[in-house]
Amino acid sequence: MKNPTWLWPKKKRIAVVFNVCLEAWSDGKAPGISPMGNPLPAGVLDTMAISWAAYGVKRGIYRVLEGFARQRAKASVLTNAIIAERAPEAVKAVAEAGHEVVSHSYAMDVVPALLSLDDEKQNIGRCTSLLEKAAGMPIRGWLSPRGTSRAETPGLLAQAGYTWYGDVFDDDLPYVQTFGNRKIVAIPLGTDVNDMPFMKYGNAPKLMLESFNENVKIARARKSELTMIDVTMHAHIFGHPRGAWYFEQIVRTAAKAADVWVGTRAEIAAHVLRQ
Repeated sequence: MKNPTWLWPKKKRIAVVFNVCLEAWSDGKAPGISPMGNPLPAGVLDTMAISWAAYGVKRGIYRVLEGFARQRAKASVLTNAIIAERAPEAVKAVAEAGHEVVSHSYAMDVVPALLSLDDEKQNIGRCTSLLEKAAGMPIRGWLSPRGTSRAETPGLLAQAGYTWYGDVFDDDLPYVQTFGNRKIVAIPLGTDVNDMPFMKYGNAPKLMLESFNENVKIARARKSELTMIDVTMHAHIFGHPRGAWYFEQIVRTAAKAADVWVGTRAEIAAHVLRQ
């Protein structure tokens, strides 16, 4: 496949996107993973996992926002709409700091692939309404839990006024899809620079910084190619002091690099649609 003839804004060949996951589960539901390795018996509610995940909304997101403010950088914040009900002040803080609020379904256990067509339509409408009310801004981006949508999802999102979605992993760069008279930008989600391996496999947080630096080095070596580097963190995982410190080093490195453009996914979608 040929490389696009266009460049990123400011005529850069390297784009860095910061994805911050602000996640929550429905009442009576717990994350399927947590720091505890020993599983509970079937049917037992994992209150530890629920409490662990709640850290992101209660404490982690605010620490992360402070880091972005210090580095004068913006992020796309993947937000479950249930947070707009439980803690609308957290959603408002994200929006008021100038970040993009992205719909991440109603809750982490509400996965589009598991919904009927009618339920998915209702879910999209419900999420959009809740997040727009809390954020005080239009919601134009969507990324499903697990990145797992249905075949109909992008068309439904386009009809609902969304300009981009991120449930694709089949390319390095964004591309446009058309549904009737509507267009939506599919923005792939890279998983190479992510805080999840730290929690799942016990990797040191500094390895995320090393992974980011390696990706930038490779992008610089491939001078003829356009590159997009996703940096993804979860407010309940790297929102703790140690992880947040290393994450901010990544933000600082990207923000100071003369050959790197740092932008949100909404800005990427707008840029691609202009080409």
